[in-house]
Parts: sequence; structure tokens; C-alpha cells
Amino acid sequence: MNIEVVSGRILEKNYELLVLGAFEGEDLRGVSEEIDHALGQEISKIIKTLEFEGKPKQTSLLHTQGRISIRRILLVGLGKREEFNLEAVRTASGKTARFTRDLGVTSYATTILGDAEKIRLSSIVENLVAGCELALYQFRRYKTEDKESPKKIDKITIFAESPDSVDEVRKSILTAQIIDRGVSLARDISNIPSSDATPAHIAEEAKKIARENRMKCTVLETKDMEKQGMGGILNVARGSLQPPKLVILEHNGGGEDRPIVLLGKGITFDSGGISIKPSEKMEEMKHDKSGAATVIAAMQTAAQLQLPLNIVGITPLTENLPSGSAYKPGDILKIYNGKTVEVISTDAEGRLIMADALAYASKYKPQATIDLATLTGACITALGGVATGLLGNDDDLKRKITSAGETTGERVWELPLWDDYKEQLKSEVADMKNVGGRPAGAITAASFLSNFVDYPWAHLDIAGTAWTQNGSPEKPYIPKGATGVGVRLIIEVLRGWKS
Repeated sequence: MNIEVVSGRILEKNYELLVLGAFEGEDLRGVSEEIDHALGQEISKIIKTLEFEGKPKQTSLLHTQGRISIRRILLVGLGKREEFNLEAVRTASGKTARFTRDLGVTSYATTILGDAEKIRLSSIVENLVAGCELALYQFRRYKTEDKESPKKIDKITIFAESPDSVDEVRKSILTAQIIDRGVSLARDISNIPSSDATPAHIAEEAKKIARENRMKCTVLETKDMEKQGMGGILNVARGSLQPPKLVILEHNGGGEDRPIVLLGKGITFDSGGISIKPSEKMEEMKHDKSGAATVIAAMQTAAQLQLPLNIVGITPLTENLPSGSAYKPGDILKIYNGKTVEVISTDAEGRLIMADALAYASKYKPQATIDLATLTGACITALGGVATGLLGNDDDLKRKITSAGETTGERVWELPLWDDYKEQLKSEVADMKNVGGRPAGAITAASFLSNFVDYPWAHLDIAGTAWTQNGSPEKPYIPKGATGVGVRLIIEVLRGWKS
């Protein structure tokens, strides 16, 4: 989609539709006041009659009837000024983008929605662009029987009141579009069914992304993992005909600095294995690769933004299926770092492949490691679809992630990682069990992972936020299906890493 920025006199513009933001309980200002005056206070009348109050997600469409060269005005509510934040920008922008698309309009203009005196102009513009582009995302790869072509927006024009701000706005647009492409990539990888998004397919996609963005890509095959002693990945993969892969992407922008490692769970389909899941909604388990999708997309984004950091992205990829060769409850596995695990449930497979990858990450001597995984249904029970679970061993890293979550709207909530929880994982026959029972399931899963890290580490359980499901908050910029959660969050952390 083409997004451009213009300045000049608003009443000289010839737009099919112009979006104006309005704060709740306030008179119009600036461009909005100028247009209102040209329309004989028509907008003010709508506000005074309470047809439109400026509340969040509220819209009102006004036809100008030829009184100005702009044909239609769409008012969108920004809520109360004192409560204004970037989520309000994303929400208003996403709402207007969907509303305009549904009208059948293929291009529209928008003023810069919000208060640049309260929040940096660049941040407002980035989130305005994110709101509209992410709202307009559609996954239509397998659609063949639509009677009509899908409605879509081809062009958005952002009107900047101050000519002096045009360069800053243009730069912010370009940054936002790079990040939005990353989110869309993560959504695509997650949404594609496992029949097509096999470990081999995703590994090839990662290689292509690496070539296009000057990153190094290494793919460990079965024989490589056998030599390395990666018993977690290899055993989970035993029930599938699809060979497992361990994909490693490297962005080198930080000179001699130690790298930051990103690690994403990539179960391309999770049946539960021998401990098979109920059939209801099992189709959603194509999203069990969302952590890997986010890491691959974040690596692409970091490279395209030319972030001055060394970043390594690691994604273990495999299916988890039942068969005559599948691993079984009672089996004892040896992980990359030599620790042994008694398998209680083969449906707790994600932590097994993550254990190998986390232990393998030690070879990079990372400054820090952040992992993302659709790890536990227990996290959905605890936090629903509103927040991602955060656990870790480094307070500064957790603060960085929490702050980035508030900025991006991909909020996290910390759960405790006390040693007490390790008691639930004790095994009579191995170093540990792979599950600790129903109590504190999200915490004991993270506690399990903590056995395989020896560096600053944070774990993000995205089971409730990786795709829209019951309890997911309705946000205009998040269509149904994969959300791409974590891409904007991680990039925000990385952009502010050295500050």
C-alpha cells in the first residue's frame, strides 16, 4: 500500500474522504476547525447534538455536498485528551481504515490523529500507520470462490499541518511500514496450515529472508542435531514424517558486542502426540508455530531497520504427532546440555524443543535471551487473551519488555519464577519431569525452561495472545486469526536497547 505525506492548505485539497480526529468533550482545533468553518459549523452541530461525542472507536460520516473540494469527512473519536496514548492512535486509525475499506473507497486522506504536544510526532505517525496497515491485513491465500474481488485500500495520504514536519513524518512512515511488514509476515507464517508450513518450508522461507536482508542463515538437520545431542527436538519429531529443523538467523550490526538472542517455539502442528488433544479446535494448533513466526519476522525487521546490534534468531521446528514411532509418556530424554527429562505428557512438547534451543543459545554468550512460545493453556487461564505471560531471571530485561509492552499495546504481565515451583518438577528417575501437574502450569513450564539457561533471560508465554480466540480483546487493527504478537514488542525493546 502506498502511503504519502503532504502539507499545504487543507481546503485546496481534493480528497474522496478525509479523516479528522476529535477528543471527547472538546471544541475543534486547527485543521478540523478550519474545515468546520468552511462547512458552516456542520461538524460542531453534530458534536453538540451528541450524534458524535469523540469517544474511542466512535465514527461519524459527513457528506460535504460540494461546499468544499473534499467530498466526505469521517470523524473518529480519540477519547479524552488526558487519557490519550498510542493505543488510542492505533485504535482510531484501524477503525477508520476498516470503515473506509467497507465503504468501497480505495484511497483516503487523514490528518495526524492525536496530540503531538503530549506524545512525540514520530511515535504518533508510526502508530497511525500501524493501525491502518495492520487493520487492513487479510489472509486470502486459499480463497477461490469469492464472487467479488475483495475491497482494499490502495493509497493513504497523511496531511501534515506544518510543512516543517514533512520529513519527520515521511521517515516515520517508512519505519512503520518495515515493522508492519514484519507483523504481516508473522501472521502469514502462523496462519498457513501445517500441510504447507512444514519445518522444511519454513526453513526455506528463512533462507530466502536471510538472502534478501544480508543475514547469515544456518539450518541444522536431523544428523546435525543427533551429533549435538538434541534429544528434545529429535524425540518430539519421531512421530512425524516431516524431518525437524533448527533455523539460526544472524544479524550483525553491533560490531564486537555480544549478541541478543531471540528464540521462538516452532511446532508446525501440535496434535498432542500420544497424549492426544481433544478434537475440538485442534485446527487452531497450526498456530503453535507462532513463536517461531515472530522470531523470523523480528529478524527480518531488525535487518531492514539496520539496528546497530548483533541479534541471533533461533527457531526449532517440528510437528508433534502420534504414530508407531512417536515418543511416549515414561520415556527419558537427554537435552543438549546433558540434563535428563522424564516425559509425563507428550503434549508438553514445546518446552522440550525449547530446552534444546535455549541450551544451544549458550554458545553465543548472549547479553540476553528472549524466548516466545505458545507454551501453556494455563497461561490463557491466568491472563486470558489480554496479556502475554512474562517470567525471567533478569529484572532489567523484564523492565525493558514491560515498558515496550505498554508502548506497543502488546502488554505483558509478570508471574513469579520462585524456586519453590521446581519442587513440582522433581522426578524419581530423571533430573526432572516435563510437567508439574495442573497447579501453576504456566509458571512450572517456565521453571522447567530455567534449567537450560545460564544468561539473562526472559520467557514470553503467548498462548493467549498469538491468535484471536475466546476472550481476546476486540482491536480494530487485529483481524481474526494470527495476531503477529511479539514483533512490535521485540522491535521496540531492541530499538531502545542501548538507551
